[in-house]
Amino acid sequence: MASEDVKASESAVEKIVSLAEEAKLARQEIRPTSHAVISICKSLVAGGVAGGVSRTAVAPLERLKILLQDLSRVQVQNSHSIKYNGTISGLKYIWRTEGFKGLFKGNGTNCARIVPNSAVKFFSYEQASKGILYLYQQQTGNEDAQLTPLLRLGAGACAGIIAMSATYPMDMVRGRITVQTEKSPYQYRGMVHALSTILREEGPRALYKGWLPSVIGVIPYVGLNFAVYESLKEWLVKTKPLGLVDDSTELGVVTRLACGAVAGTLGQTVAYPLDVVRRRMQMVGWKDAASIVTGDGRSKASLEYSGMIDTFRKTVRYEGFSALYKGLVPNSVKVVPSIAIAFVTYEQVKDLLGVEIRISD
Repeated sequence: MASEDVKASESAVEKIVSLAEEAKLARQEIRPTSHAVISICKSLVAGGVAGGVSRTAVAPLERLKILLQDLSRVQVQNSHSIKYNGTISGLKYIWRTEGFKGLFKGNGTNCARIVPNSAVKFFSYEQASKGILYLYQQQTGNEDAQLTPLLRLGAGACAGIIAMSATYPMDMVRGRITVQTEKSPYQYRGMVHALSTILREEGPRALYKGWLPSVIGVIPYVGLNFAVYESLKEWLVKTKPLGLVDDSTELGVVTRLACGAVAGTLGQTVAYPLDVVRRRMQMVGWKDAASIVTGDGRSKASLEYSGMIDTFRKTVRYEGFSALYKGLVPNSVKVVPSIAIAFVTYEQVKDLLGVEIRISD
């Protein structure tokens, strides 16, 4: 009996030890997974905060750009004989006719779009850059190889396409809400109302009007943003011109803001004509668009575009090549701080959250 009790006790102890070892192994497997999930969440939060802060900071200039750019044979302003002689005069007119709230009209919807867009964009760039770097290292056989500007451009393009596609319906709604003025005969009362109205009157496909030129425009825009920003930072760290970088190899906030401004300006200038085309295509099918954006006084033809190429052709034919760059100046003024603030805010928030900053390897 005693020997049987001893054997039973030993068997129970062995089982307990075995279960303890299995639990330990399970915890070791779960811990990296939990850490990875937390890291992903922090990265998404940092990207979302960066997008919201940067876009709100330049919301008045975004509103002015939309009014200068959107959307018909000429511009929104021409339908009401509104004359903007420049950025300052345009902002003053909006303030005088619509008040302080007019400067931020559409910003809530804009942030509802840009926060997830920015979160997905930064996170997608990190993952795409890691994947591309791994493939590049495998192809070259050099484990110490680093991303080149061209590879960064590719990673940025992938991130931009993913983010744009995921949040495009919000961009569509934001464009229509922002283009409204006090004299518009029909008013969307908000994001939800605009979404339901578009779905009811135009169908689900209407939410993706202008998607193709948007995706095409995202390739140089987001691609150049990341490629120029990262490459410029890398060059400054290596060359240390004008004493901009000390021995710590860390760029200051002002220097990083300047890098972001250069990156944003180059990317936006290249992609701007596609942005104009996208906005115009988004208005096709909106029955009240013609009353908001009629012709230039010489024609009252309805707004009809059959596709991206047709939009390009008609815009250049009736308004000239310069129409593809209408609103570029206020847009450039907006892009300089917006992109710069987004990059720096993203890095600062990730640092605050205790996440390793690896926009590119």
